[in-house]
Amino acid sequence: MRALVTGGGRGIGAGIAQALAGDGWDVVVGARSRGQVEAVAGEIGGEWVELDVADRESVDHAVAEVGELDLLVANAGISEGHERRPSWEIDIGEWWHVYGVNVLGVHLCCRAVIPGMLERGGGRIVITGSGAAYLPGGDRTAYPPSKAAACRYGEMLANELAGRIPVFFFSPGLVQTELTAGAFGDDAPWTPPELAPELVRKLATGRYDALAGRYLHAEHDDVDELLARIDEVRERDLNAIRLRR
Repeated sequence: MRALVTGGGRGIGAGIAQALAGDGWDVVVGARSRGQVEAVAGEIGGEWVELDVADRESVDHAVAEVGELDLLVANAGISEGHERRPSWEIDIGEWWHVYGVNVLGVHLCCRAVIPGMLERGGGRIVITGSGAAYLPGGDRTAYPPSKAAACRYGEMLANELAGRIPVFFFSPGLVQTELTAGAFGDDAPWTPPELAPELVRKLATGRYDALAGRYLHAEHDDVDELLARIDEVRERDLNAIRLRR
């Protein structure tokens, strides 16, 4: 069993890589930061690859180098930073780069691994989303909309690949990482950092494929409980980001 975890050099991605390795997966850690991915790969006895998820050539080269994959964890993501600036004053390239990583990056990684998975008869894809995709409030025009797009992308891809490759997307919760450092106070409702890796570890087993295409939250959703009432989940269209009237 071979997995690629993008954005795996630190934070949630590193935790996911560690959890998968602990479950017996042969893990390849991928990111732009060579020193970080080397360190994580060394800790888990895995491999590493340098890649920029927003660059098609980089992704294609990395996936070719990694070889056959049974699992892609499209985890790499960025925000527009914590400095409060009006969206119309943010450099266009900087603003658009958030979408390049969080949306295009997910697609480039998925499109690179899907043909091989289909040829070998299957695999799994897990996309790291965010509660920012749907929670009310906020005033950022890059990170939340880009995560909304990533979640919707995951649902549509799950529909497209139904019966062939299960596609999951999830929110890790509010985890203390470099991405969130300085954005929230010490009294924020922080999510234990081990919950997201544990969720991905479970999804990777294949036991929860019936939940593919459903929005899952690492802290607030019990996937075993959801699986036990999967008929209700489908009938009532639960764990889906929808407009209700």
